[in-house]
Amino acid sequence: MREMKFGKYSGAAVLALAVAALAGPADAQEAAPSADASDIVVTGSRIRRNPLDQDKPVITVDQSAIGKTGLSSIADVLQRLPSAGGGLNTKVNNAGNIGGPPDGTGVSSGAAEIDLRYLGAKRTLVLVDGMRYVNGSSAGGIPASVDLNTIPTNMIERVEVLQSGASPLYGSDAVAGVVNIITKQSQKGLQANAQFGTYRQGDGHTQNYELSYGIQKPESGTSAVFGGYYTKQEPVKTADRAISQYPSPYATSCTDPAFPDGVGCSGTPPLGRYRVSSAVGKLIGIGTDVTLRAPVAGRNPTAADYTAFNNAGRFNFAPFNYLLTPSERYGAFFNFKQELSDSVHFRTKIIYNKRNSTTQAAFLPLAIGPGAGNGNLLDRISIDATNPYNPFGVTLSSGVNLDGTPSALPANYTGINRRFVEGGQRTFSQDVNTFSASATLDGSFHVGEHKWYWDINGVYGLNDAHQVFTGNLNAARLAQALGPVANCTGDCVPFNIFGGAAVGGTGTITPAMLKYVTFDERDKSKQRLADFTANLSGDLFDLPAGAVGVAIGYEHRDQQASYDPDPVIVAGLGADVPTSPARGGFNTDEIYGEIRVPILANVPFFHRLEFDGAVRHSNYSTFGGNTTFTASGLWKPVPDLLFRGGYAESLRAPSIGELYAGRSRSDATINDPCTSASGGSFQSNATVRANCIANGVPANGSYAEPQGGQIGIFSQGSTALKPETSTTWTAGGVYSPSWARGSFASTLSLEVNYYSIELKNAVDSVPGTLTLNRCAFFGDPVSCANITRTTTGDVAGVNGTLQNLNSINTEGLDATFLYRSPSVYGGTIGLSANAAYLIKYDVSPPAELKAPTLVCKGSERCLATDQAFPEFKLNTTLDWSSAAFGASFTARYISAVYEGDGHRMGATFYGDVQLYFSPEWMDHKMRLTAGVNNIFNKAPPACNTCDSANFDPTTYDLPGQFGYLRLSYGL
Repeated sequence: MREMKFGKYSGAAVLALAVAALAGPADAQEAAPSADASDIVVTGSRIRRNPLDQDKPVITVDQSAIGKTGLSSIADVLQRLPSAGGGLNTKVNNAGNIGGPPDGTGVSSGAAEIDLRYLGAKRTLVLVDGMRYVNGSSAGGIPASVDLNTIPTNMIERVEVLQSGASPLYGSDAVAGVVNIITKQSQKGLQANAQFGTYRQGDGHTQNYELSYGIQKPESGTSAVFGGYYTKQEPVKTADRAISQYPSPYATSCTDPAFPDGVGCSGTPPLGRYRVSSAVGKLIGIGTDVTLRAPVAGRNPTAADYTAFNNAGRFNFAPFNYLLTPSERYGAFFNFKQELSDSVHFRTKIIYNKRNSTTQAAFLPLAIGPGAGNGNLLDRISIDATNPYNPFGVTLSSGVNLDGTPSALPANYTGINRRFVEGGQRTFSQDVNTFSASATLDGSFHVGEHKWYWDINGVYGLNDAHQVFTGNLNAARLAQALGPVANCTGDCVPFNIFGGAAVGGTGTITPAMLKYVTFDERDKSKQRLADFTANLSGDLFDLPAGAVGVAIGYEHRDQQASYDPDPVIVAGLGADVPTSPARGGFNTDEIYGEIRVPILANVPFFHRLEFDGAVRHSNYSTFGGNTTFTASGLWKPVPDLLFRGGYAESLRAPSIGELYAGRSRSDATINDPCTSASGGSFQSNATVRANCIANGVPANGSYAEPQGGQIGIFSQGSTALKPETSTTWTAGGVYSPSWARGSFASTLSLEVNYYSIELKNAVDSVPGTLTLNRCAFFGDPVSCANITRTTTGDVAGVNGTLQNLNSINTEGLDATFLYRSPSVYGGTIGLSANAAYLIKYDVSPPAELKAPTLVCKGSERCLATDQAFPEFKLNTTLDWSSAAFGASFTARYISAVYEGDGHRMGATFYGDVQLYFSPEWMDHKMRLTAGVNNIFNKAPPACNTCDSANFDPTTYDLPGQFGYLRLSYGL
């Protein structure tokens, strides 16, 4: 869909021009549609129509609403919509240190996405001016969604959010809805903004500078808008908030009695953890699972240097992460229109964006030996007796040679875990360039008395990402440096893994040792989009109730992508999370059509009755043909009341990453029922004990790893995937009483919408928790075969190749209320509210898995990712606005949710305030704005099982008040 003309409309117009979702509009006015309202293309239809007669639920967020949030990313703004789920944002510090998501779409560190209805960002279609936009990436895989941080905020006129399935209109991915970003087509003169914001704690400084200029030459039919922006976001560190200083919320040490089993602290400490056989331990008089009391330098450790490993010896990795990731973004845009004749126009749009972002993790947790569970060469390393730092005097044998063949020496050690402090923190730096260009030739003509419109559009987009990871280690070089000293020649330096280190102090790994075994990992990825569309729309003939409108079109789309990890990683020699290269693509040819039939108009009880239908046939190079259709209707019994309803079939083709992703690992927080530690079932359940022993767990119960640790899930794409399909039912009504307009209100409207979505063949991998439980409790041979354990019983990995797996059923209600008063003391009072009530969100595994349906409503991490499913969310704003002054208060409410362990994460209430002043002596062209988000300093509810910093960053604000000042010109 292409925006041809833009009218300023509000009230029942789409109701909610729901600025209300975020903040009450400062200047919304109730207005009858303009004379050319039938020329307006609204999101949700390709037939031009009166926006007051929209038959689908659409919310609109304009520049006024964006400005009231104090946020510098359109993704952060949209994620506040009650109908939005979570979605990746810059509060997510997943740098690849916990691996890529098991759905094959990769890691997009520093990016930001929009997820409607909790169905995932890949099931929300993002358009720019009705046309597709290239998917993002951050050199961590091949994502299936647009990075909204690549779109300059100051080029946006408004965002229209269609909250319904729309594949017949827009093609694949429009399952949960469509986000259509409408850019500025015209502007008079200069507009500029400068904003600085910071947290009360003195961190997270954010600078945002925007500049745009518009040229209009009516005599030549030329108009242009061009501009640029610069945004810099500084970090907030986990060490600087009480909730995130330890792996468990508000813990004070790794032995905090409020959190059993080590608070979640790591078993890979700087002093090392040494698990050897009893025979090896006896050689120097130590046990089989020990750590050092303090670093040992200048000599080899002796028995007096060791102590039994326990929770006190664990390492607190939490304070070395980010709560808010640093990011620097800048870019430029150019929108141009030229009238070639009275009825033919040429348009072009160019967008360039650059992002430099960083994510960070604690020092590398180096683990070697047969029980390490890396799944690569590190598990096969033996430490030779001739290594000058080996205190045992014998070779610590892994039981296998480096090539995987059996060793002449049996395994006599389980593993050595050593936090690689001397190598510095793991830092992931992304350099991402995104370019998009589009060209449109459009026009109109008459057939008799009916006007027809045509357009031809081309889009080309490219996302090119590079990532540098510092702090990694080459396993082949480490093996050489730990092996026979006679083989450590040339640049090789024998490696000391035994002496330990102190955080912030010195360790036994010297700079020369570091130089030989470490490397800078360099990964890259690309996504490319080429899209061509042609559309024709107009009126066929007249009926008594109005003209029958139609639209037809054709689309050819080609998408290609690649992901190339560093050659060392491809060779399986990295010491961090392994991943594999991927590349592929697909193309599709599609034809579509839409019809609108006015049935009745201006008769009793039928002020307007209308039917709309659309159909699309797609032919994909990857799986073949598919046809979807939608039907909707509206009924206005009287001018002030509108009822509407619809049915839509939608499609999501498997993404490039889902089809072609290589084998990669993600580390998820999962409980293993086979452990003998607290929370496990090995000791208490005879069936579990027998099944676990059969799966490789030692019968003596020595496998006693604490619950809540991270387990590797190995997934990869599959070309056998079929498309996901969904059906959506919607019903709703809008009441905008004309009797209230005048002395009581300039705008008054209420909208309520119901939706029901059933998604089938959802692409996913079998959850690791389900695989472990089915093997332990039922002895399921397929599940047990997908679990790899080390000789000590530790889970080395769980296989999870992508497949068409689950069905998802969700239902809910949305409501929007919008009120604006007539003039009061030179200004107007506004009250707006936008609410979402989740009736149901159920995920049903296929029958052959014999697994229960997951009931996600009211839960946190129902799907093993940081995502809350609150029953109720509400945003409401009260404001008073005039040309010179304004004030607003926005309240955001999120109802309580429960973790799987029964922990209640209480209801959360945020309050945001904003004031502005715009002096009359400058013709109100200059405005100074001040605001505070989270003015009540509400902390996010603590989450015991979240992978992030003990709270859910997709749902809740960072801890702390955020204040900002903005100076604007040209309003």
